Amino acid sequence: MSKLKVAVLISGRGSNMGSLARACMDPDFPAEIVLVLSNRPNVLGLELAREHDLPIRVVDHTAYPDREAHEEAICAAMTEAGAELVCMAGYMRIVGQTLLGKWRGKVVNIHPSLLPSFRGVDTHERAIDAGVRVHGCTVHYVSPELDAGPIIAQAVVPLHPNDDAETLSTRVLDMEHKLYPHAVRLIAEKMVRWSGDEAVEDRKVTIDDVLMLPEIKTAEDQA
Repeated sequence: MSKLKVAVLISGRGSNMGSLARACMDPDFPAEIVLVLSNRPNVLGLELAREHDLPIRVVDHTAYPDREAHEEAICAAMTEAGAELVCMAGYMRIVGQTLLGKWRGKVVNIHPSLLPSFRGVDTHERAIDAGVRVHGCTVHYVSPELDAGPIIAQAVVPLHPNDDAETLSTRVLDMEHKLYPHAVRLIAEKMVRWSGDEAVEDRKVTIDDVLMLPEIKTAEDQA
């Protein structure tokens, strides 16, 4: 059975890209990364991608006259790589209609909150200020409206009384590294799909799927 071919878009350290790369090291994982693309040169995520022997490409947004031209170049690179799914992993550019028009229903993102709460930035500070009891992360399909696309999967972490933004961020990020490969598996195994403006579940994804995620096996674990 062929594996789902994934392009990962990054702008910085690429920690979620790393979690996907580690998941793909398991021969039973149903996806593979065919391209890591950064809109910024010399970021840590590119070094991490090299450590995993992944194909990399820099498409520096400052070298293009506008967003449309930049996204045309990104689309060309992903098409050349044979990508079938686009995973945004710390990609700090708002995605426009050029990319979404060509890849409608095939772009996903991970966001550090339980959407629809706390869209945008500074999610951990805002969660603490709001006094919520739980926080978490969301994998969703990307739509033209910021952080508003159909939800694929979510994971919850408790918010402790002594939490600050740094401690909460660390705990949420750890859960992101588990949730993103889980969500990609759901898509690759056709358990979740884009349908119109909804994420349709072809089998019921329960909270146990999120709270009891299996530990990702790496090639080193299997040796």
